[in-house]
Amino acid sequence: MQSSSLAQVAYDPRRSILQVEFRDGTTYQYANVPVETYQDLLQADSKGAYFNRYVRSIFCHAPLRAAPVASK
Repeated sequence: MQSSSLAQVAYDPRRSILQVEFRDGTTYQYANVPVETYQDLLQADSKGAYFNRYVRSIFCHAPLRAAPVASK
């Protein structure tokens, strides 16, 4: 995926769940996301900007995996 903040996105149309993995390794699932929002995200010139404006604070979400902790 061409994005400085998003590593991968996946969508489950049956459950309307958008799964987003960020570049730092953190993964979240966003609930009740319309398929059109997912398609628009994929088509956006700036996927990170689209995500921040139309997904991040709009849809309920839950973490799946936290970012790895850097070892010293």
